[in-house]
Amino acid sequence: MSKTRSFSIYLLKEGQDETNTLKEDHKLDDQIKGDDLPEGAKLYVLDNDPHPPWWKSYFGIQKNLNQVLKGAIIFLPVGDRTFAITFGHVYHNLKDTSYEYDFGLRVTLNCVDPEKLKSTDILEPAGAKRQRTQLPVDSDLTYFDFDRDSTILKSLTGKVKDEHKKLFKHATGASNIRISSDVTPGGLPGLCTKLLDLYNDDAYKTAFPEIQNISPVRDPVEISALNDKLLDAVRIKSGDLALAIPEIINYHDGLWATFSGAGGSLIYDDVYMARYFEYLDENGVDLADVELDILKKHGLVLTDEDGKAHGQKHSILKCLVFDTVMGAANKTYHLSEGNWYLVDTAYVARLTTYLDPLCADTTLEAFNHENEGAYNEAISNAVETRINLDKTSVAPKGQRQVEPCDVFELRNGKAVLHHVKISTLSAQLSHLFNQGLNSVKLLRGDTESMDKMKALVSAGAPDGSKQDYVSPLENDLLKVVFEIITHKDKDDKSLNLPLFSRISLMCCMKELKMMSIEAEFCFVDDQSPKNAGKKKKRKKKNNSDDVKDIAA
Repeated sequence: MSKTRSFSIYLLKEGQDETNTLKEDHKLDDQIKGDDLPEGAKLYVLDNDPHPPWWKSYFGIQKNLNQVLKGAIIFLPVGDRTFAITFGHVYHNLKDTSYEYDFGLRVTLNCVDPEKLKSTDILEPAGAKRQRTQLPVDSDLTYFDFDRDSTILKSLTGKVKDEHKKLFKHATGASNIRISSDVTPGGLPGLCTKLLDLYNDDAYKTAFPEIQNISPVRDPVEISALNDKLLDAVRIKSGDLALAIPEIINYHDGLWATFSGAGGSLIYDDVYMARYFEYLDENGVDLADVELDILKKHGLVLTDEDGKAHGQKHSILKCLVFDTVMGAANKTYHLSEGNWYLVDTAYVARLTTYLDPLCADTTLEAFNHENEGAYNEAISNAVETRINLDKTSVAPKGQRQVEPCDVFELRNGKAVLHHVKISTLSAQLSHLFNQGLNSVKLLRGDTESMDKMKALVSAGAPDGSKQDYVSPLENDLLKVVFEIITHKDKDDKSLNLPLFSRISLMCCMKELKMMSIEAEFCFVDDQSPKNAGKKKKRKKKNNSDDVKDIAA
C-alpha cells in the first residue's frame, strides 16, 4: 500500500503561471532539479540557512541550537490552467491576487459528504468577525452555527463522498485545497484534472443551497467595472469604505500596524480607513492617481509596538471592505479580502421590506459634540426623564462590563433604552446592535443584572419619582432604540447602512421580536464637521528614520 502524503493545492487564475505569480522579493531557488517532476512542471525551492531561534539569546542558552525552514512550490500546467502545489510554509510567496480565491472551498463543497462535515471557518463581514467551529463527530452544516444570511463560508473540512475516496478521503477547502493522497508524481496531473472538473461543477448548489444568498463574482468584465467603482470611492474618501485585517489574529500580542508601498509609515495602534488616507497624505500620494495596482502594491503590516513586522503583509486591496450597487437592476455587491460577492437581489429586497418599517424619526437632539460621551451627557441633561448610563455596567460580579444602554428614558410608562453610535461603518454598527440585544438578554435572564439596572436608574431619577422610573423595569416594559449618528439622509432609511449591517440589524430585530421587545432604529442628524480623526503621540520606541512612532 502506497504511503499517504499531504498536498496543498492552489489553482492559478487564467493567464497566471510561474513567470508572473511569485512576489518580486521571493527567495525561492529555481535552479534545483527534480528527477521525478511531472512533465512541464517547474520547481521552486526555499532553502534557508540554519539560524538560532530568538529565545536562544533571550535566555542566554550556550548550547549550539539552530533551526531551518525548507519548502517548495511546484507549478504544474494542466490544459490551459496552472496549479501551484506548495510544501512547507511557502504559500506567502504567491501574490494574493494570482490564484482563484474560491477554488479549494468550491471543490470541497462538490466532493464532501454534506452529512460528514468536521470543521468550518466563517466570516461575518458586518464586523470582520472570523470564527472556527469544530465538532468531534460527523455533522451537517446546521450544527456549525452557519447563518446563511450574515456569514460567508471561508473554509470547510469533511469526509469525501464514496466516488472520490480513491483519490483522497478528507478535504479541507479555502482558497487552496488540502488533501492527503497516495498519488505518485506521475499521477499529479490526473489528480489536478479531477480537481479542475470539480471546481467547474455547480452540483454543490443542490447539497448546500443555504450558501447562495451571497455568491462570488467571476465575470472579468463585471469585476473590472466593480473595481472602477472601488477606485472612485477611494478617490473621494467615501464613508462606505472600511479597512479590516483579513485573518484571525492573536490580540494577546497587541495590535500594532504600519503601511508600506508609498514610503515611511507611522506605527498605529488601530486599523481603519482614515489611517490609510493619512499615510497617503504624509507620503505625498495624490488620491486622483490611485489605481488598482497601487492598492495591490500598498500593504498593511502587523507589527510589534516597536514597528518590527510579524505575520504576513496583506495588500490594501485585500484589507478593504466595501458595498456598492451597479447596473440597471441596481444589483448589490460586497468586497471582502480582494474578492467581489454578488448578493441575491430578492434577499436585498427582503431586507429593505423588513427593516424600513422599523425606521422611526428620532426623539433625540442633533449631534454637534466632541464625542459620543459628551453627546450622551448633553442629551441626558436636556430632558428630565433621561438618565445617562454611558460607561455603566449591569454585568454580574466577575464578568466583563456590559452597558445596559447609553441613555435611559422614561416615556409613556416604558423604559426606553437608547443605544447610540456615531458612524455607519459595519464593525461599529455590529457592536451597537449586539450591545442592544445582549443587554436585554442579560436584564431578562439575570436577577443580579436587573437589580444593578434598577439601582442605576433609581440613582439617576428625580427625587420623589424613583419608583416611576423603576416600575417599567419591574414590569418588563422595555423598548430598544438604536440611534445612529450620521451625515446621511434619514429618508434613505435602511439603505444608509452597509449591507451586512442591515443583515445584522434584521437578525437582531427578529430576536428582540421573539422576546416581545419593541424595537426601532433612528438616524440622528450629525451637524459636526467631517474629519479623518486625530492622532495622539506616544513615547518613541526606536530611532528609525523610516518608521515614526505614533499611537492612534
